[in-house]
Amino acid sequence: MAKSRGENGPHAPAAAGSLSGTRESLVPGPDAAAADELSSLGSDSEANGFAERRIDKFGFIVGSQGAEGALEEVPLEVLRQRESKWLDMLNNWDKWMAKKHKKIRLRCQKGIPPSLRGRAWQYLSGGKVKLQQHPGKFDELDMSPGDPKWLDVIERDLHRQFPFHEMFVSRGGHGQQDLFRVLKAYTLHRPEEGYCQAQAPIAAVLLMHMPAEQAFWCLVQICEKYLPGYYSEKLEAIQLDGEILFSLLQKVSPVAHKHLSRQKIDPLLYMTEWFMCAFARTLPWSSVLRVWDMFFCEGVKIIFRVGLVLLKHALGSPEKLKACQGQYETIERLRSLSPKITREAFLVQEVVELPVTERQIEREHLIQLRRWQETRGKLQCSSPRLHGAKAILEAEPGPRLALQPSPSIRLPSDAPLPGSKAKSKPPKQSQKKEQQKQAAKASQQLDQSPAPTEVATAAGDACPPRDIPPKDPALQDSVHHRSQESLTSQESEDTYL
Repeated sequence: MAKSRGENGPHAPAAAGSLSGTRESLVPGPDAAAADELSSLGSDSEANGFAERRIDKFGFIVGSQGAEGALEEVPLEVLRQRESKWLDMLNNWDKWMAKKHKKIRLRCQKGIPPSLRGRAWQYLSGGKVKLQQHPGKFDELDMSPGDPKWLDVIERDLHRQFPFHEMFVSRGGHGQQDLFRVLKAYTLHRPEEGYCQAQAPIAAVLLMHMPAEQAFWCLVQICEKYLPGYYSEKLEAIQLDGEILFSLLQKVSPVAHKHLSRQKIDPLLYMTEWFMCAFARTLPWSSVLRVWDMFFCEGVKIIFRVGLVLLKHALGSPEKLKACQGQYETIERLRSLSPKITREAFLVQEVVELPVTERQIEREHLIQLRRWQETRGKLQCSSPRLHGAKAILEAEPGPRLALQPSPSIRLPSDAPLPGSKAKSKPPKQSQKKEQQKQAAKASQQLDQSPAPTEVATAAGDACPPRDIPPKDPALQDSVHHRSQESLTSQESEDTYL
């Protein structure tokens, strides 16, 4: 998919239906009647004259994606159990990512529950953290006028994005408006990169699952962390990944690799739309969602695996190559993939079991990068690629809430503050002076007394509080207070939880 560059740049096909991967045919399939029972009317579809059509559970007009076979339905009880587990993970996300990342990966491979998919994608991609770090940023970009060079191109592309989905079926509807806002905001966020047509289907898929602001930050993470350089002007990153894919294919399926080499078919002819759109325009929708669940968790490794699985099962045997004698037939085979290959259960199982690791991809990346530099010079885009949610979290940890101190030792309300030694001395000194005054006064009275009887009378008339100070509660607490001082004189970590 070429980069859009104003009026003179290459454009996508004028008719969305010409893209085979979109499955945008209105001919009802054999399962249309069964799908009707599970569908409902869509708001934008009614506004655009499609009120007689039914909407499936993904939001598409029934029959618009062709008949790829029955959907893989998850039993209701299993779905509820998965929702409960995912809610626990999302509510304790940092703990799960730190200690149980493998469990998250396994649950993403099983499929994220539809009710929580949008929220989970935000957590996995780091889009939620980005939103927290930049509050109000999207609103600021949304209110900005934008570059007219990009606005015109974006506006022409809006009606091409999933035109038979209830969100985007109506020209000027809420879906197209939000799509325009997100894409325009990205051109302002990264003016040096601008807009690429392949970003539109990515943003559209995100908008099907979350509001515009969250979709914007997830798009930022995809473009900057998962697939950096894919949407730049020269598309260097996608060209480099094409070479990496072709080299990995030699190990996964030597038959397919040999055939493509013999036909001299450049990887860009079949893998550009696959990788740049993350298969959103290639696979049945249930398979798209499962691929994206794994992609957000594990990164670009999933995109490579899906591409290798499709090539292996489309061209990986002599029997399958009998109908692919030339370049045209081979490319047509890859553009119109067999429903058996793209079916959700089959594809996900093959992707999970394919032995292609991040280390192999990175090793091949270094080899191809060295060859690129020897023949073409230095890459313009050198942003590092992060392999999935864990790598993104480690590179950009989310904000931590400040711990509020909670005292473990509580003092009486009238007691002096802990650690204030200077303030605890004056009460003791004043009590000592008071005792000395009272003793001097008593001795002076004894000296002035003429007779022992008078002394006795004077002593008997004298009130005990004046002559002999009583036991003061403050003095009784002084020993306890000194023990508290010894505790509170330590660091705050010792006296506060």
